[in-house]
Parts: sequence; C-alpha cells; structure tokens
Amino acid sequence: MTNDEKILAELKEIFIETLGHDNFELDGNTTANDVDGWDSVTHMMLINEVEKKYDMKFSLMDLMSLEKVADLVKAIEQRQS
Repeated sequence: MTNDEKILAELKEIFIETLGHDNFELDGNTTANDVDGWDSVTHMMLINEVEKKYDMKFSLMDLMSLEKVADLVKAIEQRQS
C-alpha cells in the first residue's frame, strides 16, 4: 500500500464517521459535489477531523486550494515530510 492509498483509506474512515454514511467512492478525483451531505458545514467538520488525525493545521491558503481529495492528500503528505 502506497502512502497515498494509506491516507485515502484513513480519509474514507473520517468521511464515513463525519457524514454518517458510506454511500460514496473516495478517490483522488472526488469532490464535494460527488458526495451526498458534503456541504460547507461538513467540509469544515471534515477538515477539523483531518487536522486532529494528523496533528496539523491547514492555513487559509491551503484550504482555499483544496478542490478535490487528491489536493487534500497532497497537503497532508507535504506536512508529514
């Protein structure tokens, strides 16, 4: 399992717990429009849970550049290195 795959699997767990369902595919190209219940409020809840899981804080610029899940994975990896 690559680091990307590991992070995606961990993110899927966070998404399922936060959104309360697993009715979605989560891959690098997934966006909020692809997932029922992923709106502006749950987006901030997801980011909060990701920051707790990985013990990091995203800057406003980081958050503004997140367009799809792959961008989130990349942001996590950059902080881990």
